[in-house]
Amino acid sequence: KNEALELLHANMQSVNLRKHCYAVGAVMKALARYFNKRPAFVKDYGEASEAKWEIVGILHDGDYEKTKDTPKKHTILMTEWLKEKKVEDKEILDAILSHNFSHTGNNPPKNNLEWSLYCCDELTGLIVAVTLVRPTKKLADVTVKNILDKWNSKSFAAGVKREQIEMCEEKLGTKLQYFIQIALSVMQGISSDLGL
Repeated sequence: KNEALELLHANMQSVNLRKHCYAVGAVMKALARYFNKRPAFVKDYGEASEAKWEIVGILHDGDYEKTKDTPKKHTILMTEWLKEKKVEDKEILDAILSHNFSHTGNNPPKNNLEWSLYCCDELTGLIVAVTLVRPTKKLADVTVKNILDKWNSKSFAAGVKREQIEMCEEKLGTKLQYFIQIALSVMQGISSDLGL
């Protein structure tokens, strides 16, 4: 994790983008823990590595500042950096590459690790947006109901792809409300890191 954070900080200067990566990393770790408590998941897929899922979350957008003008290179540059650091873990490399499926059409999400990243990435942004319109601007004061109340307001956080988050039901077998609860709870637990 410390090496992942060093790589992130070396290539990402925006404090807000870093916070987004911290949030996704924390949510991914929590999702690994959640799946490990589901016997059917463990039976079919084996135990999910919380450390690995967290690293994928931390690094998924790590090359964004260097690829924002060439979206098709997003995530590809990050995997090149990881290979230079002798990271050969196919699960980590594939999961990061799957994050740019929408731009490249390559590496569509294919397993729980990759679908978790696909679904929670957008959700963390929505949770932050809901927090910032609360009177206190504090994660501690946000509820799942607050988030769901804003769900169908297309003008609110218009850039957040709700349909991407909703895939948690079909691809992860997890009800949207519970998926939001997992993400919100873990983000509340690292609120000081997120400045919220």
